[in-house]
Amino acid sequence: MAIYHFSVQVIGRASGRSAVAAAAYRAAERLHDERLDRDHDFTNKSGVVHSEILLPEGAPERFADREKLWNEVEATEKRKDAQLAREVEFAIPREMNQAQGIELAQDFVRAEFVASGMIADLNVHWDVGADGQAKPHAHVMLTMREVDEDGFGAKERDWNRTELVEQWRERWADHVNERLAALDIDARIDHRSLEAQGIELEPQDKIGSAAQRMGERGLESERIEDHRAIAQRNGERIIAEPRVALDAITHQQATFTRRDMAMFVHRHTDGKDQFDRAMSAVRASPDLVELGKDGRGDDRFTSREMIETEQRLQRATELMAEREWHRVNEKDRAAALARAEGRGLLLTGEQRAAFEHVTDGRGLSVVVGYAGTGKSAMLGVAREACERAGYEVRGAALSGIAAEGLENSSGIASRTIAGLEHQWGQGRELLTARDVLVIDEAGMVGTRQMERVLSHAADAGAKVVLIGDPQQLQAIEAGAAFRAINERHGGVEITEIRRQREGWQQDATRHLATGRTGEAIRAYADHGMVYQAETREAARSELVERWDRERIAAPQQTRIILTHTNDEVRELNEAARERMRASHALGDDVLVKAERGARVFASGDRIMFLKNERDLQVKNGTLGTIEKVSPEHIAVRTDDGRSVAFDTKHYAHVDHGYAATVHKAQGMSVDRSHMLATPGMDRHGAYVGMSRHRDGMGLHYGRDDFKDEARLFRTLSRERAKDMASDYERREPVQAFAERRGISFGERIAEIARAGAEKARGIFDGLRLSLPGQDRAPSAMPERQRGMFDGIDLGRFVSQSDPARERQREHDPQPLRAGGLRGAVERYARAWQAIEQTRAQGIDAMPHQREALDRAREALDAIRTEGSTDLNSAFRGGPELIREAAEGRGQDAMRAMQSEAEIRIDPFQRADRFVEGWQQLRQQHEELVRDGDFRGAKTTAQHMADMAKSLERDAQLESVLGLRSRELGLEIGADMGRGLSRDLADSIPFDHGRDISRGMER
Repeated sequence: MAIYHFSVQVIGRASGRSAVAAAAYRAAERLHDERLDRDHDFTNKSGVVHSEILLPEGAPERFADREKLWNEVEATEKRKDAQLAREVEFAIPREMNQAQGIELAQDFVRAEFVASGMIADLNVHWDVGADGQAKPHAHVMLTMREVDEDGFGAKERDWNRTELVEQWRERWADHVNERLAALDIDARIDHRSLEAQGIELEPQDKIGSAAQRMGERGLESERIEDHRAIAQRNGERIIAEPRVALDAITHQQATFTRRDMAMFVHRHTDGKDQFDRAMSAVRASPDLVELGKDGRGDDRFTSREMIETEQRLQRATELMAEREWHRVNEKDRAAALARAEGRGLLLTGEQRAAFEHVTDGRGLSVVVGYAGTGKSAMLGVAREACERAGYEVRGAALSGIAAEGLENSSGIASRTIAGLEHQWGQGRELLTARDVLVIDEAGMVGTRQMERVLSHAADAGAKVVLIGDPQQLQAIEAGAAFRAINERHGGVEITEIRRQREGWQQDATRHLATGRTGEAIRAYADHGMVYQAETREAARSELVERWDRERIAAPQQTRIILTHTNDEVRELNEAARERMRASHALGDDVLVKAERGARVFASGDRIMFLKNERDLQVKNGTLGTIEKVSPEHIAVRTDDGRSVAFDTKHYAHVDHGYAATVHKAQGMSVDRSHMLATPGMDRHGAYVGMSRHRDGMGLHYGRDDFKDEARLFRTLSRERAKDMASDYERREPVQAFAERRGISFGERIAEIARAGAEKARGIFDGLRLSLPGQDRAPSAMPERQRGMFDGIDLGRFVSQSDPARERQREHDPQPLRAGGLRGAVERYARAWQAIEQTRAQGIDAMPHQREALDRAREALDAIRTEGSTDLNSAFRGGPELIREAAEGRGQDAMRAMQSEAEIRIDPFQRADRFVEGWQQLRQQHEELVRDGDFRGAKTTAQHMADMAKSLERDAQLESVLGLRSRELGLEIGADMGRGLSRDLADSIPFDHGRDISRGMER
């Protein structure tokens, strides 16, 4: 996988170094050092694949000669401790070939260094480590003085700025990620961390126990010193900005425990004192959100950013679910079905229902299909129907091989999601209202990426079809977006297994899909397809022996060997190839310099492509058979029948293809498969690995890994489904999921929702007299008082809730139903508008109008708990929404209602609104006092006091606001110990304000 490494150092005489020697070593050249009068000869050094001098505009051409350049640098510097050059080293993604890596380095160096006036000596190294993995990287030596046609001038001190290094680090990550996306490569780097993308910390090398013992004995190495220095800097960064730690922790998990937090902070701090300070900073961060306790009694947390991401995702799905813009008429559906039947493909039962669902008018369709249920075949027919109706159908998937599989099986032109996002970022291939975007294997897409894609689709008015199985492999990044969307909006399921031909195997796949892994394994064991050996090594040998016998007996069948780790894949590949060689199935061996190290290939070998390459039309995971091979050239017949030929100097991302990881196999179908079980597996991997075959599979394991079948069953049944922060906020339909994890629902958030019932209902009633259901008409309010609150939505500064509804929701929860919600919103708006129009004539609302509003409110709340409360707040904030919704255009009102619901639940958003309201009231109060309107000022002060008192019933909001005291006009001091509510009341700048405060204390 792509890694991030970017380091900067100064080459100076103080440490006894020579710029000429450093340049010779990095370029693998022989250079004469005039200052020392000696040669530096490194011509025997290997791995340097590119070397050049890049000159800025105006620099003398003689500096294009490396020896002249660095000797003149040495001659220019007179001090014995002079700084001679700055060296930048960065890792090049190994997913790129050499040509792409060199071009990447050249472009970055020109843009960031040469354009600023530096001379850059660029050397690209393509080393291979002891593990056989390529380690491509670049060394860039930079001059430190300004340069013109006469040579070097003064030292450029601006280039020494610390923030400039941080800028280079970030821009390198951006530069690489943009290029990876443009090349359709499934990888990303992040300048903020090697261990977890999304944090602004320096990468730290792992220090082994042997090195640690050296340190304890006083033999501390430079490596340990560097490690501790980086850890110290990282710790200070966490203390100063704890958000970076929360970003890192939530990169691959939406929620986390206190132990997760402590482990991360320990890894990025130096010593107990710094650890304690960093932990305190993270725990006190306003970006840390406590969710509740899990089944083990541990507190679970998330970040504010993760909650906001999930809320944006929810808004996007809500909007699309309500749209009905993409309906395919019956004529086009029938024509597509008829053509499919003519090809021998008859959609029946669940497949037909899924087809109808995908081609109906709604903007969001969800199809959950067990492994091998024919989802792709159904999508092919749906594609034809949509295209007949004038829509453009586009496909996307997380991985390149999944996108290729979608395209091959359904005819939908597909690419990776990363590739799509890159094009969108460049303003190309943007979605429109005539697009239907199909996302395959959607269960593997993390929450953040899903939110970005669906938000773009929602804004563009495009339809999105999500296809997947939440029980197969989980998303690598944080969250379970596909599962959450399915639970919220529903969809259709395809459970009729078509891949396996035997009925009992189809039943076993259903067992795997529903979590009954033990029953599935028992079924295969009863049919003699589970094989036990004394050791893993023996199990591996027996697996390959059976694989070889089946290969010889049925050479026309397709097959794959699956396991959990890349190390095991390599062992199995080598063992399988030995069997191929023993049976004379291979041609002459040829040594090829592959990206993962030297590999021996021959005609007849199975080969796997390891990176996407658009020019070759191959993806990461594409399989094929070698037809012809030389050290510089390979010709392959892919499994889908295409001929692919390439030069290894341009594309070397290949390996043997007899075995693969389970992760690469999702979406794959073969005639026969074998899986080697290891302790790192779980039910999701077992489900994928044991469902790839049509005719049969073998499950192999060693007693040294699993002492008996019971241990095997337990390990392969482990539940590792990812969660969402919102799982802790909703009671249905995710309760079963949480119970499987041993989670007791987020008590704290539940308390927040219930506490809303006690929050200041009526604090600002006197200022909402124009609302339906209130006793006084607007004309009853003094003109001065009406005007002074124009534009201030006081009712929105505190959250409101109905205790009766909260209790009802606990006993009779109502899941959101997308259908009918818009109608309920529009009916409520019409009832509201009717009352407003009557009151505008100076007449009280009629009994039948009040009854109509009550019925509309009950209908809305039956579909969405607290819906009327949230819609009331939305209408108060945007009166124009009432008219639009009453006229049948309720989508904006629904979005505003959703925003109000999020604010009601989220104390941080409530805090934002409280601060805004308090500041507006305080400003209004000052203006009234300045104008001499003391009666109006007293009324304003009373409302400020009511706002302050409301905090007594919302401890969480008060806690969050405590971090924003200055924004509320409070000075932090030793006397602020009685609570924010009282401090705010005491701060009201008028005598009656203090009277009110004293009244509060009584």
